[in-house]
Amino acid sequence: MPQGRRWQFFSRPLQQQAENQSGPPIGGTRSRPTEWAVADGKSVDWQVIVVLLTTAVSLTVQEYIFPSSNLDAMLLAVERIGPGGLLDGLCAAGRSPENRALAGLIFWVVGSWITYLVIPVIAIKLVLRGRVRDYGLRVRGIFSSSWIYLFFFGALAPWLLFFSRTPSFQAQYPFYGLQAGEPLWPRFWVWELFYATQFFCLEFFFRGFILYGTRHRFGAYSIFVMTVPYCMIHFGKPMPETFSAIGAGIVLGFMSLKTGSIWPGAVLHVAVALSMDLLALWNKGLLF
Repeated sequence: MPQGRRWQFFSRPLQQQAENQSGPPIGGTRSRPTEWAVADGKSVDWQVIVVLLTTAVSLTVQEYIFPSSNLDAMLLAVERIGPGGLLDGLCAAGRSPENRALAGLIFWVVGSWITYLVIPVIAIKLVLRGRVRDYGLRVRGIFSSSWIYLFFFGALAPWLLFFSRTPSFQAQYPFYGLQAGEPLWPRFWVWELFYATQFFCLEFFFRGFILYGTRHRFGAYSIFVMTVPYCMIHFGKPMPETFSAIGAGIVLGFMSLKTGSIWPGAVLHVAVALSMDLLALWNKGLLF
């Protein structure tokens, strides 16, 4: 690719977003002028308000209602209000010593489905009256830029190998603590399957809902608006990973705007996460 075209690959989406910065929100509706008027002096931007308040509510619900430590309280609530039968069996399985760790993690993932996907979709459909597919779910043409995702994965690989040898990394990953002598199947791979679904919901929330829900107002700066909460959900993880999340948020946000889709970024995210878990097991001597 000639140097000029290579630069345009990166610069053109930012230019397009800047040019469209003052365009209408998804759905095209405007409100009457008030003291809440935005930069154009004409209207209240209710879409930005809804998107950012939904973001705050979703992240708060995820933090306080769906940590793994709340599993027992949730199982008790299900047993009290549930019809019995299958639900009682699932609750009993979740409380069993051999399944308890996995059940707590699955509970956290289910919370991610609700907070990263269900709540934003409700906001889009019922409050914003928009189309969910307009929030980064484009499929057509997403493979035309697949080379850049392969490049990013290759660029990350040496860093993953390096940090996977550190004690903080090995203490954090994988989330499911495989015991010595425990086979990978079924619990580890069941966990990885649930873990992967969480990343698709996460990408929709950050690189879809927040990014596409605010780009009409902030243009390319919506990438940085999204990156702030994305970095913050990594608090408590190893510091190098949290700093890396800043760069990852910017890159994945840029690529989402470039391709119009969250799907390649979600696949990249899953590939990196699986690599991190397998490298951690390998360095602990639990993989082979």
